Amino acid sequence: MLSLDERLRAALAEDIGRGDATTLATIPASQRATAEFLLKEPGVLSGLEVATRVFALVDPAVTVTWTARDGEARTRGPIGTVIGAARSLLTGERLALNLMQRLSGVATQTRRYADTLGGGHTRLLDTRKTTPLWRDLEKQAVRHGGGFNHRAGLDDGILIKDNHVAAAGSITEAIRRARDHSYLLKIECEVPDLAGLEEALHARADRVLLDNMSDELLAQAVALRDRLAPHVTLEASGNMTLSRLPRVAASGVDFVSAGALTHSAPALDISLNFIPTPDPAAPEDLS
Repeated sequence: MLSLDERLRAALAEDIGRGDATTLATIPASQRATAEFLLKEPGVLSGLEVATRVFALVDPAVTVTWTARDGEARTRGPIGTVIGAARSLLTGERLALNLMQRLSGVATQTRRYADTLGGGHTRLLDTRKTTPLWRDLEKQAVRHGGGFNHRAGLDDGILIKDNHVAAAGSITEAIRRARDHSYLLKIECEVPDLAGLEEALHARADRVLLDNMSDELLAQAVALRDRLAPHVTLEASGNMTLSRLPRVAASGVDFVSAGALTHSAPALDISLNFIPTPDPAAPEDLS
């Protein structure tokens, strides 16, 4: 996997191309500036340290100072400053803001879901419905918002879904093959109904994903699990709207997963207010 710096360098290269034409044409190389990060709506912050790294890659001499931290809920107002060459600040501005806005949006969406779910037994999970190449940052944003991470990728857990079952022939056969292939990984199996749940429990799944079940069926699934295999955990997924979450938690499931934490999170409104400090000694220096 590409490192964070490699991905940030690629993103900067995409944005800058052959050079920041506007900044090079209008801003003297000697000019320094201070800019202020401004949060324009309430939310949970994420991506601040990533933004710091963006400016460091643009210009190691740039200094970023935060008055907030990742995972902190704020209302509105200044959250940090960046000081350095004006050209460097302008060149790094868009990538830094794009990442902060996106990640803070995920953290804010997650906090909204977690708060609605309540502080009881049921935990909130994310999914793999993330932006390609930025999954680790979005999953970190989920943690900043108070959620928990599901699989990081296809290699760190077995999740047998409907298409796997269809290809294998049955829930039982799919779980048997998974168990024979890798005894080290936990095995989770998706089921659509109570009959599928009973089959997965008898086949010794470690966790069962209850897909698109009604609130009534979820409660019945928990009762069935408690009777047949109380050590198996249950995850509810599908149509997990904010208004529904308290009822899902009341069913007694162990986990709720929601793709909306990442695939539908609106960006948080954050701007960078640029306060230039003119250098009268070199007004014509555009080298």
